[in-house]
Amino acid sequence: MDIGDSLPPLKKPPITKVQLVRYAGASGDFNPIHTDDEMARRAGLKGVIAQGLLIMGFAGQAITQWIPKKHLKRFKVRFTDVTYPGDIITVKANIVKKVRTENEIQIVCEIKAENQDAQLKLAGEFEASLPI
Repeated sequence: MDIGDSLPPLKKPPITKVQLVRYAGASGDFNPIHTDDEMARRAGLKGVIAQGLLIMGFAGQAITQWIPKKHLKRFKVRFTDVTYPGDIITVKANIVKKVRTENEIQIVCEIKAENQDAQLKLAGEFEASLPI
């Protein structure tokens, strides 16, 4: 692992309305903009949108496929755009900082989630401490 290296991307299947309803139940986020097209349109959207934490969950899934979660020290993101049903989200990350100590390698990675049209939906970074 070196500065500039990219971690393998995680590509999710298209987001579905059923998935949004299920996530609402699992997360307790029953805001109707995630489950009711009419309410979403009244709120100025073109239809229902995915919960931001669902997209953050995809990013978390990607991180834990790359690095065991016990080594994750920090994970911070910001949402940059809404995500709609049909969007295919791909999570990518690259190493931007690496510090080697006597017992571990500390890395900082930038992470992003984009849809199939390369529209940025989430951006952030995470830090991990890996044993040598």
